[in-house]
Amino acid sequence: MSLAGNLKTVSFPDILQLLATGKKTGILEISTKARQKEIAFREGAIIFASSINSSEDLFGNLLLKRGKISKNDLERAIIMHKQTGRQLGTTLVDLNLFEKEEIIECLKLQIEEIVYNLFSWEEGDFKFIENVSPRNAQFTIELNTMNVIMEGTRRIDEWVEIQKVLPPDNIKIKLTTTPPSKRDEIKLSIDEFRILSLINGERTLPDIVQASPIGEFVTYRALYRLIIAGLVESGGQATTGEEIVDNEEEVILSILFSLYNNCFYRIRSLVEDVVGDQNPMFNKYLAGFRNGFLIYFPGFDPGGDTNVTFDKFYAAILKIPAPVRMHTVMSALEYMLDNQLEYVFYFLGSGIYRQAVNRVRKEITEPLALKRELVKRFHIDENLDKSIRRAAMVVNLMKGASR
Repeated sequence: MSLAGNLKTVSFPDILQLLATGKKTGILEISTKARQKEIAFREGAIIFASSINSSEDLFGNLLLKRGKISKNDLERAIIMHKQTGRQLGTTLVDLNLFEKEEIIECLKLQIEEIVYNLFSWEEGDFKFIENVSPRNAQFTIELNTMNVIMEGTRRIDEWVEIQKVLPPDNIKIKLTTTPPSKRDEIKLSIDEFRILSLINGERTLPDIVQASPIGEFVTYRALYRLIIAGLVESGGQATTGEEIVDNEEEVILSILFSLYNNCFYRIRSLVEDVVGDQNPMFNKYLAGFRNGFLIYFPGFDPGGDTNVTFDKFYAAILKIPAPVRMHTVMSALEYMLDNQLEYVFYFLGSGIYRQAVNRVRKEITEPLALKRELVKRFHIDENLDKSIRRAAMVVNLMKGASR
């Protein structure tokens, strides 16, 4: 079955219906310049979905928000997940932190969130690849695709009314000062009760959505019903004051370290897979990695190890004068990433270079989800994207020079 095109001409519900009625097995890929999603089907039923360059598929973050795991246990599982290449859910089961059924329950919520989000897309290229299975999906579920179509369409219609009631993003939300009369019987659903517990008079709509354990649309709907019921109302405008964080500089540096170290590790793994760890080219890559640290962070020598620890890195960073420390670190890491991506293109070609960029973009989603306010305030996400685009400009120049 050949199915490809753009959502401008074929709607997402129509695509789902074609795949469901045809009982197709394979993967539907849908992408824009900034986003990419994949949905896996088995005999017309949805069994898996993933989203690249988006926070909604951060499985670990979902578990944290639902109060099912401590941050330390999650970090331990993520380290093992990256070392082994096994799916995070499988790793959590291996560590006896979860039962398989609990993982599948959260996975179902994650998949639904990804799929329902696509109902709002009005454009994006799509293609269906028949008779292939999702990569690294040790756990799958089964959703009735026709039921998904009906629910997704209903959500779109419901959203029209919901957005008329919800306050602007910069307005705090509080419990109403004049609750309904005692004679008015109010019954709250579990979802509404969960959202009610998040309202403290300080959180805005985006804050509540970020803290919610039940998915974006379900959160909006629950909040809408609380407002209609007279239990919740708008408060004052939120201030733009800085987030209070203990040792803010250390937190930012830990985010930067996690981001770039993950990127460096993925690039190294790709180079090693392609050329082998005994190849002189691989040794040259490691030497370049080491020299990068020596150039940008004098006195800090990782040796041949690309999995350097944050403690060693942080100790070296503290030697940089405080007034220029943050700018120096961010600029240095950006240029190191540029250099590594350019190296991959120069020695291994455009195909491997594109793989490296894709790995980097996929790798950064989890660290960027930590401390969102700080990430935005220090433009960490923007600077990282600029670094990747800067490397792309150099690559394009080299391509032009070689013609």
